[in-house]
Amino acid sequence: MKWSGRFTNVNATTLRKDLISGCIVGIVALPLGMAFAIASGVEPEYGLYTTIVAGILISLLGGSRFQIGGPTGAFIPILLAIVLQYGYENLLIAGFLAGIMLVLMGLLRLGTLIKFIPRPVTIGFTAGIAVTIFSGQIGNFLGLTGMKRHEYFHENIKEIFLQLHTFNFYSFLTAGICLAALLLTPKFLPKIPGSLVGILVSTLAATWLFPDRVTTIGSAYGAIPGGLPDFHPLALSWDNIVPMLQPALIIALLGGIESLLSAVVADSMTGTRHDSNRELIGQGLANMAAPLFGGIPATGAIARTATNIKNGAVSPFSGIIHGVVVLLIVALFAPYASNIPLASMAPILMVVAWNMSERKAFVHMLKTRTSDTLVLIVTFLLTVFTTLTIAVEVGLVLAVLLFVKRMSDLLTVDKVLPDWASGKEKVRAHIVSKDHDCPQVSIFTIDGPLFFGASQAFDRFVSQIEGGLLRVVLIRMGKVPFMDTTGEANFAALIKRLQQAGITVLVSGLRAQPRKLMDKAGCYAMIGEEHFFESTGEALTYALSQINNDKCRGCKHFAFRECAALCGAAEHERHKRTELAGTLARESKVTV
Repeated sequence: MKWSGRFTNVNATTLRKDLISGCIVGIVALPLGMAFAIASGVEPEYGLYTTIVAGILISLLGGSRFQIGGPTGAFIPILLAIVLQYGYENLLIAGFLAGIMLVLMGLLRLGTLIKFIPRPVTIGFTAGIAVTIFSGQIGNFLGLTGMKRHEYFHENIKEIFLQLHTFNFYSFLTAGICLAALLLTPKFLPKIPGSLVGILVSTLAATWLFPDRVTTIGSAYGAIPGGLPDFHPLALSWDNIVPMLQPALIIALLGGIESLLSAVVADSMTGTRHDSNRELIGQGLANMAAPLFGGIPATGAIARTATNIKNGAVSPFSGIIHGVVVLLIVALFAPYASNIPLASMAPILMVVAWNMSERKAFVHMLKTRTSDTLVLIVTFLLTVFTTLTIAVEVGLVLAVLLFVKRMSDLLTVDKVLPDWASGKEKVRAHIVSKDHDCPQVSIFTIDGPLFFGASQAFDRFVSQIEGGLLRVVLIRMGKVPFMDTTGEANFAALIKRLQQAGITVLVSGLRAQPRKLMDKAGCYAMIGEEHFFESTGEALTYALSQINNDKCRGCKHFAFRECAALCGAAEHERHKRTELAGTLARESKVTV
């Protein structure tokens, strides 16, 4: 998709549709921008400036036709922690650095890699963020005063209990009115944004019924300035940049994940395809520009993007219009927003937290009781009780370790022999027994990838190889789809050990990727090209030509059909009848 391709087929009809959807999304974004900013520990107008600057640039430069960008709930715990620890000015630097990182991710084409973050990790930290947002609004919902913000969940819960004596019934009533409007509006007025109705109704109720009894945005933060946002230069000194690199990386990763998830949702709703790398570049440029006007980090907003699509958006112009609408409202009506009670903001954020909690997916994954459940719980608890940085790092490491464990458990090494009872004489593991196993030729089937986490498979391999008369080891590798350098090194060490014991190693069914790696590493030459075969039958024929025929005389194992000629036909027929009787007995037992 070319840059201009997102704006193709634009005409008067599509612009009219984009105008309608853009105006609706702009109205929806207005209260959310202020609410997210307040919850993040900054003044409400900075959320509006983010909606304007980042919202326009994400739609203009991103890789999705329908993406709506701006401040989101997912960022709240991270931004609040940065503000509490480093201050607002350093938050702007972190957002700017995160923008640079996102651009680099896009240029390096890492957009597809972000999609590979395990689902238990994303659900875990999303649910944890939802709990943090919800609990952070309890104080405003109850109208508690003297509340101090803390970085950790348990400290904030403790603060709520310490300030319960400051409960304000009028704030509680205001929040209740807003919550009722949020819940009832979609049922009776589905085309009108519930958050807007909630704020208007609860603000009017508080102003007329009990004026000056609740804390408002103006009384808490001062009047919201109107007009265009001013340019806000950043102090980008080396001493300021270094401490913010880690917070910036977390913002970039979360922003990338959130924006691409939102773009995927848009694709599923419209049947289109976004460009993930271009989306990262657009998000990065928007996050570099927003701090220059005081804006906080932004990303793609799933709910607003879905609203944009449902209201008939056709092109990125709807997202651009949504930013312009917010700009016009701020320029003309900003002073009136100062009268909005903080209690009216609380239910909006609580509903946002409830909607983003992934509760159904969370419960479903809990019920599966697999290793993914452990990753989910650990990531969730660490997100709630520590920081998102620790939660994501530990969650990813744990997911990788458990994945390696599962993959290594899938790898099997079985000693096999031809099954005479099967029509095509397929090799099977259950045929091998103490009394039915060729002393001179051993056949092994390796099933699964040979990689760094599968070293124990070679230990099992060695334990099944008996010395003495053994002359040939045939390794069937048709079911080895992948081999890494560690797996190749372990395999080469095994081959060398067998060859030093005077054992010839044959390989059958080797696939392309392992063959290429073994050729580069020298293992292929060490085994010898003449010892590689396409089929097990060809390899077995060669193996039987390498054995000591004198050692076969008197052998009663009869592992192969060729044993009849090597150790006596009469003895072979007797053994075959015994083998057939045993097979029939086993089948009869299974049937019963």
